[in-house]
Amino acid sequence: MNQSDVIHVELGERRYPIYIGEDLLKDSDLLASHLTGGQVVVVTNETVAPLYLSQILDALASKPCVTVVTLPDGEQYKTWETLGSIFDQVLADRHNRTTTFIALGGGVVGDITGFAAACYQRGVDFIQVPTTLLAQVDSSVGGKTAVNHPLGKNMIGAFYQPKAVLIDTRSLSTLGDREFAAGMAEVIKYGLIADSAFYEWLLANKSLLKNRDPVALKQAITRSCELKAEVVASDERESGRRAILNLGHTFGHAIETFSGYGAWLHGEAVAAGMVLALKLSSLRGAATEHDLADLEALLSYFGLPTGAPVDMSLGDFMSLMALDKKVQDGRLRFVLLEGLGSAIVVSDVTEQELSRIIA
Repeated sequence: MNQSDVIHVELGERRYPIYIGEDLLKDSDLLASHLTGGQVVVVTNETVAPLYLSQILDALASKPCVTVVTLPDGEQYKTWETLGSIFDQVLADRHNRTTTFIALGGGVVGDITGFAAACYQRGVDFIQVPTTLLAQVDSSVGGKTAVNHPLGKNMIGAFYQPKAVLIDTRSLSTLGDREFAAGMAEVIKYGLIADSAFYEWLLANKSLLKNRDPVALKQAITRSCELKAEVVASDERESGRRAILNLGHTFGHAIETFSGYGAWLHGEAVAAGMVLALKLSSLRGAATEHDLADLEALLSYFGLPTGAPVDMSLGDFMSLMALDKKVQDGRLRFVLLEGLGSAIVVSDVTEQELSRIIA
């Protein structure tokens, strides 16, 4: 693997690599280089296991103790109860502090496995092996781990960084169109908040990306990971700049909670949320009608929603957004654009402004 395939998240002693390439799931030496003991826990789900579990197990053939935990598939299973079921199996197999957890799957598997690793014996190593586009460009990088609560998404969790992220781009060949589109929402987000040239490149190359051209896809994944790694390195625990990564998420999480976890994919809710965020930015003179039209057209091209559920009222948004993690001292905080490629966090949005964009 050449150097251009490796990005590092610079966090001092906890610096870790993101590998991006084809057939990394079969690279036993690469995986082994990040395992410190003989015990391994592979957490996956019922959809991913038949596709890729055997490749991981072949790479772990020399390990004396490998436990596989197969979870049901879906956001609705990202719960405290599912977390407990992981601990039940790991404890039954007597894993100690030298064990390594491997998250093989999408964002739900990655989030819950990372949280399990953060909690088990007060913290054990874990490795992210994301198999969906959304997980590859977003949730596997940066150390956010969590489970959902009926009252709010990702409200119970920890910042806990992986030892490595292995992105096998070939795994996207088995990803459904809806899940692929959901990942594209997060890719588009990076251009909007941090790199206008990348955003223009996405507009120009949308057909290649939709057709999953491997060269274009790898370029999009690599640039997304570079941007996220840079932001995370500057603000690991979201005390400042990292919050810009949440463009559309305040609205999006409210949509997910309102609809019931799993009814809308995370990326779908973020897509609708980004449109609302750009409408708010436009209302404040920081984005143009042309910017908004371009975004809506790009999201629609990938089959993503550009509006909230029709039965979701301003009151629904207000009550659910009040539980968002970004609320500080009772004030809602939103990520808005200052212009294409530049984002800020504001806490002075009025209910009247929200009423105008949600109506």
